[in-house]
Amino acid sequence: MSALLRTVPRFTRTSLVTSQLRLQLRGYASSYPPHTIIGMPALSPTMSQGNLAAWTKKIGDQLAPGEVIAEIETDKAQMDFEFQDDGYLAKILVPEGTKDIPVNKPIAVYVEDAADVPAFKDFTVKDSKSTPASESVKEESGPATKSAPETSPKVAKPDSGSSKKDVSTSTVSHAGRVFASPLAKTLALEHGIALKNVTGTGPNGRIIKNDIEKFLETQQESSSATSSSTGATVTQAAPTPVPTPSVSAAASYEDVPITTMRQIIADRLLQSTNTTPSYIVSSDISVSKLLKLRQSLNATAQEKYKISINDILIKAITVAAKRVPDANSYWLANEKVIRKFKNVDVSVAVATPTGLLTPIVKNAESKGLVEISNEVKELAKRAKINKLAPEEFQGGTICISNLGMNSAVSMFTSIINLPQSTILAIATIKKVAIPDATAEHGFSFDDQVTITGTFDHRTIDGAKGGDFMKELKQVIENPLELLL
Repeated sequence: MSALLRTVPRFTRTSLVTSQLRLQLRGYASSYPPHTIIGMPALSPTMSQGNLAAWTKKIGDQLAPGEVIAEIETDKAQMDFEFQDDGYLAKILVPEGTKDIPVNKPIAVYVEDAADVPAFKDFTVKDSKSTPASESVKEESGPATKSAPETSPKVAKPDSGSSKKDVSTSTVSHAGRVFASPLAKTLALEHGIALKNVTGTGPNGRIIKNDIEKFLETQQESSSATSSSTGATVTQAAPTPVPTPSVSAAASYEDVPITTMRQIIADRLLQSTNTTPSYIVSSDISVSKLLKLRQSLNATAQEKYKISINDILIKAITVAAKRVPDANSYWLANEKVIRKFKNVDVSVAVATPTGLLTPIVKNAESKGLVEISNEVKELAKRAKINKLAPEEFQGGTICISNLGMNSAVSMFTSIINLPQSTILAIATIKKVAIPDATAEHGFSFDDQVTITGTFDHRTIDGAKGGDFMKELKQVIENPLELLL
């Protein structure tokens, strides 16, 4: 995620690797002391603009590496924007509450000397655009010195009479500060990398350009599948605008602004329904044995854990996915492959006040019920307060959406979370009468749940979808198979 975010690791985003306008410009304009322009960060792989929800620092406040200076609303969550240098906030160029701010647009100014803050009282965005930028940043360490690429920030030469040192040659660090070359810092800012997550290979552990590039390569490999969905756009005819219907003068209503998150959700769901040849397979599954297993486990927990039905279902899904790997796959049109995963990363749909998020239980096939339970609770808690890192809710190989807590939902279907191929919709548990020759009246009641799988026909044929549901039913109705 962004280099400027609190949660770690900061994120898997191939789209961020695309060249962007720089986030920082070191300024030495004649009318202003040396300063740095802070641009709107890209905190999400699909983020081209965002909303500035709040400033947590005010003009004149001292800034330190890792401190949160603002809260930014991205396409999926409201996230903390962390600063990565020492200095003082000299000017806020964009007030909090401003919406649809393009990535890299100047939003603030910081200086290294507190005495310079008053000089920026009348500083404007127009002034930031005229800041000179002529000399390329050079890498400080490594076997050879290379010029920064064209998209890297340019650093202007200070006036000859300036008493300040050019930060491009400074190697002094404060206690607790991350050691990194200026070019490494700039690349980290541009590509959304937290310096504290990068291992430095330069002198005395200093982070250099190569360290950032290697970190990006590692993230690209793990996110290439996700980026084909979140980073690619679907080419289709532009929809015809729907005219706003006339409203009666006596009508009473409230217009709710469409947030960035709601717009992204709308766009992705529309993309999924418009481009995916999906089909559904539904099954009524007995959960009587599963409920007894849950009751038995919780009875001996001594308050160390509390397993939910959803926790066991997540584990059951991993077993079925291992048996029918077609359901645990991606359709990657750009790469012209179907990617079948050996690991099972289960996306768990969580309703939040601002929209639906799908935090991921990664490698769930290798985790026990207690670990899955604790992880789901912790992820759901942070999802509801918009404190998830993008890598915690973007990706996943298969999805579960559970509305079982609503007794009115006897059956429902879900929309596939591209590029995944399968999503399971879990309805409420109901009592169903079944024939029972041993019972007094010839029947007894069984606890059953209707689970409906929605599948992408491009990756998993109908027969295979049926096989997956059969395996899932087998595991849920015989939960001891979770041990196999």
